[in-house]
Amino acid sequence: MPTSPIPPLEELLAGAHVVSLPMRVKFRGIMERESLLLRGPKGWGEFCPFPEYGDAEASRWLAAAIEAGWQGFPPALRDRIPVNATVPAVSADRVPDVLARFGRVDAVKVKVAERGQSLDDDVARLHAVRTALPDAAIRVDANGGWDVPGAVEALTRLASVGLEYAEQPVPSIEGLAEVRSRLRAAGTPVLIAADESVRKETDPLRVARAGAADLIVVKVAPLGGVRRALDIVAQAGLPAVVSSALDTSVGIRAGLALAAALPELPYACGLGTVSLFESDVTLDPLVADDGAIRLRDAAADAGLLEQFAAPAERRDWWLDRLRRVHALLTPSTAE
Repeated sequence: MPTSPIPPLEELLAGAHVVSLPMRVKFRGIMERESLLLRGPKGWGEFCPFPEYGDAEASRWLAAAIEAGWQGFPPALRDRIPVNATVPAVSADRVPDVLARFGRVDAVKVKVAERGQSLDDDVARLHAVRTALPDAAIRVDANGGWDVPGAVEALTRLASVGLEYAEQPVPSIEGLAEVRSRLRAAGTPVLIAADESVRKETDPLRVARAGAADLIVVKVAPLGGVRRALDIVAQAGLPAVVSSALDTSVGIRAGLALAAALPELPYACGLGTVSLFESDVTLDPLVADDGAIRLRDAAADAGLLEQFAAPAERRDWWLDRLRRVHALLTPSTAE
């Protein structure tokens, strides 16, 4: 899986920093985002798989961080990356405040199907977005939170605001194909995007072969790096949206590298999530300006690394995780 030699563990540990950044709003149920940053000869890499992910899955995230810090990125075809705003599963009355943090945008991703909320909550949130941004492209992300009948019902209702596409409405590839088929049969104009069915599958191309999606969402860290993601997009033969995994600017830099290297970039990217943080690890955060992020490097600042350093027990937890996952990438040295 790694596209470059794996550095020795001691080299990774020497440049490792664990941070805990406060969020402006709850996202994925958290208000603090922890991340392990690695400094390599080519720059900074980010290792931040969510705590519930197993070591095997996390190994792809480490491969991506090593690519960023030790190999660098492929040549860029563009230097300005259009991005969408992201609206978490907040109440409709909070939508204007969330959108205000992103400045001018042409596209918005709205989280739906949140556990403990209703379809009426989703409808209200989307109508609030549409009221605030009458001309923006709106896409929804269910994170596989519906079953097939529920997804068809929800997307039929939500289509009234004008949806660009629906991301991962149901968990399985077979379910995506069924939702897509039913919406088409009913004449409901909602495209289906696959996210988890690409990055969490052993075979990330199966969703394309199954005809289960109109486009795919690609994230650098879960796919093992920019080069591997580029290869997956090329083989899938589907339009791609580049998104992030709630990264600091260091991780967003890798996402920008992928978006910059793709032959075609038909959709605004989900790389504006630094705006969901109260603070960042760099003095020049990779946030949108006039609907896009200018391609540039992201160097972690020593003062910010110290200010947001995770507590000792959390640092130890991440370093232990780094040791285990590194051993999976270098099995010959794991004895």
